[in-house]
Amino acid sequence: MKKKGILLTTLALAAIIGTTTACSSDKGGAQQNPPATKEAQQSFKQWDKPPAMQIDENKTYIAHVETNKGKFSIELFAKDAPKTVNNFVFLSREKFYDGIVFHRIIKDFMIQTGDPLAKGSVQALKDNPQIGSGSPGYRFEDELAKRHTYEKGIIAMANSGPNTNGSQFFIVNGKSPSVDYLNKKAPNYTTFGKIVDGMDTIDKISSIPVSPSMSGEPSFPEEDVFIKTITIEEK
Repeated sequence: MKKKGILLTTLALAAIIGTTTACSSDKGGAQQNPPATKEAQQSFKQWDKPPAMQIDENKTYIAHVETNKGKFSIELFAKDAPKTVNNFVFLSREKFYDGIVFHRIIKDFMIQTGDPLAKGSVQALKDNPQIGSGSPGYRFEDELAKRHTYEKGIIAMANSGPNTNGSQFFIVNGKSPSVDYLNKKAPNYTTFGKIVDGMDTIDKISSIPVSPSMSGEPSFPEEDVFIKTITIEEK
């Protein structure tokens, strides 16, 4: 399986934000949310297909995220990335993200979370080779036509290739050459929101000491940092 994450090359500082999934594609036409499956085998829900479209593109959606390091709020781009925002709203309301760790932290580049396999203390997770591969059980297509510039505060989906979005996402936290690379060479990640409050929390998370992950990338947090819950405000 391919992990969803950003892989940095030593020369180009190439940014490829990836995850690992083995899921069915969205064929469209769903009129109601699919039932959760596989919950008995693991500690998180999964579904056989993406959620039915339930958001109103003409409304404003704000995601209020509470972490153990503070709070921040995201204005979601409902008109520019409706399927992605609908997915995020659905998973947030299902409490899918509750307890999930920020498993990749790269200062001045991005912080990544949303992997349901990444729950628990970071010490217990550090040697788990599956971290970075979790999903909600399905994947769905990219929405790149109205992509926003990758810059500090922008939220985008992680993926393992074209049209492999699931639940993992990243928040750009700086202006490193890797961010420039995303904009110039690899604009392949659906942007679906921006931080509108609580950037100090993002900075605090971004400053957490890190050590090498199992891949050798210096990005795994040395202290617990996780999402407590996400509340969606609709107006």
